[in-house]
Amino acid sequence: MIVELSVHPIRRSDLITPDAIRLEPPVPIKQYRDGFGNICQVTKAPKGEITMFSDFLIEDSGKPDEIAPDIVDHALEKLPVETLVYLLGSRYCETDRLSQFAWARFGTFPKGGALVQAICDFVHQEVMFGYEHASVARTAFDNKERRGVCRDFAHLAITLCRCMNIPARYCTGYLGDIGVPPEDLPMDFSAWFEAYLGGRWYTFDARHNTPRIGRILIAHGRDATDVAIVTSFGPHTLVDFNVVTDEVMPEEAVPYPSAGRIASNGGADPSKT
Repeated sequence: MIVELSVHPIRRSDLITPDAIRLEPPVPIKQYRDGFGNICQVTKAPKGEITMFSDFLIEDSGKPDEIAPDIVDHALEKLPVETLVYLLGSRYCETDRLSQFAWARFGTFPKGGALVQAICDFVHQEVMFGYEHASVARTAFDNKERRGVCRDFAHLAITLCRCMNIPARYCTGYLGDIGVPPEDLPMDFSAWFEAYLGGRWYTFDARHNTPRIGRILIAHGRDATDVAIVTSFGPHTLVDFNVVTDEVMPEEAVPYPSAGRIASNGGADPSKT
């Protein structure tokens, strides 16, 4: 099994306590970085039940997602070569099948943050969220039902951005109900995306469609294929899944300079929160 549950390297300096993945029963596990820079663990799971969990504190700025600039001269030949892979079609993002629609719908928008936001507005309005609509097989083009979970919002927005020659990559991680009314739903991992504009990556979220506080990136890649929480080579059944992402105020955490903190737990052990 390949497991992606570790905080991404760009946020590791914010960890207050380690986010080591623990297994019960304990089995050997190796760590490596994949081609996208994500931290992965690989292990051979024994026959029977195995629990994977992590529990940590991480410091966050407490600031909402930064708004991208409206207009950016986005000459393709000037893009860094490492961003070009995020212009191509992928497993869940069929740029070839949505390119004509994208240009007809968004071709008059100036390149930049306004264009990406217009795409997010469209996806947010057109797709209905619901966990009962989850499907591991649904692609951006296949979503004729116009419903799904956060990964479906991200896949469609990413595909439309790529069609408009804006590099876009899929992101997964923790997103607690911080600064917004809490949702009456079980907590889960969240999916959003990043668009490359003006020489850097900016965060966009077509599902919530508003800047949020406290995103903790776990992994990014072309689409959900590259950032699966667990990739198994053999049959397995998910028995239980529990995610808790709560704001922890400084006086509740370890002694540290005043700042916002987020306690996160990912895995299948409800007692480890």
